[in-house]
Amino acid sequence: MRFGNHNPATMFLRLTAFLLFTVNFANAQTGGSAVFRFLDLTASTRQSALGGNVISIRDNDINAAFNNPAILNPEMDKQITFNYNPYFAGIKHGYTAFAKNYEGVGTASVGLQFVSYGTFNRTDETAADLGTFSGGDYALTFSLARPVGLDSILFAGASVKAIYSQIDHYTAFGLAVDLGISYQSMNRLTTAALVIRNAGVQLKSYYDGNREKLPVEIELGVSQKLAKAPFRITLTARHLEKWDLSYTDPATQNETDPLTGEVKEAEKVTFGNKLLRHFIISNEVLISKNFHLRMAYNFQRRNEMKVESRPGMVGISFGLGLRISKFHLSYSRSIYHLAGGTNSLSISAYLGDFKRNK
Repeated sequence: MRFGNHNPATMFLRLTAFLLFTVNFANAQTGGSAVFRFLDLTASTRQSALGGNVISIRDNDINAAFNNPAILNPEMDKQITFNYNPYFAGIKHGYTAFAKNYEGVGTASVGLQFVSYGTFNRTDETAADLGTFSGGDYALTFSLARPVGLDSILFAGASVKAIYSQIDHYTAFGLAVDLGISYQSMNRLTTAALVIRNAGVQLKSYYDGNREKLPVEIELGVSQKLAKAPFRITLTARHLEKWDLSYTDPATQNETDPLTGEVKEAEKVTFGNKLLRHFIISNEVLISKNFHLRMAYNFQRRNEMKVESRPGMVGISFGLGLRISKFHLSYSRSIYHLAGGTNSLSISAYLGDFKRNK
């Protein structure tokens, strides 16, 4: 793809329009309206601390490529990472990846996301014990990114995912593609990105005649590092393919007061609330090269999961990153509900750092 000597901002807008055009077939799908929903789970510890879907931070963290393949760059060469994200109800979730830079070609990576739902008791209609069964989801991802043009401030990337899901003896298989572009200013303080995730097809359904669509999503993000302060602030907009992300609970519609008999109309979701549900705002405090603090606020998570009488810290996440010797360690805590949240741990390293000096 050739762009000549156009202004970088113009190139970014053209690539943005191109990516949006490629998914004009995408239907707005959130909630339970698509298959392979595990693809929406936050794979890395750092991403969990930053609210779940940051796509615009461009540095040497291979985990960022899970959300945006265009983030891959030569600084990730020979980096390997392991993330463990235990979920609710004993569900185990993890992600591992490895990156390699190929001169003249680009930076490539391979990653594996897995979810284990554990073991379930099998019974019949009389509750007779028939043994056990298990379930799990897996996505094997191959990614490649490279600069666009010669100025190295605009980058494009793509990921191909082979998806496998198994529940008891029922299995499903699919293929998906992520497309991303990333812009970084010459002073490396400002970055922007656009990503289209999970555009694909279910090749084999759990049973015949029931193929479902994948959870396609369009995201836009901007990050700004302050020149004279150790802060990097990020704003991410999710689900640009659908305006209204609010959920209407049928149980709360037109409730009747048991004492007066008066019918109370359900509170309508305002324009501002619908707008804010698309956004995640996060901040990294870059205390040093070896120690970072992270925090974020996810508007949609708070609106969907809070208890009205006691919202607490729902929607807030936080964590830290620490380098010890050759290892990069991260921890995060995400508050999903008044009943609790999730903790995540990760470890990353450069394999080249372990070579013995000759």
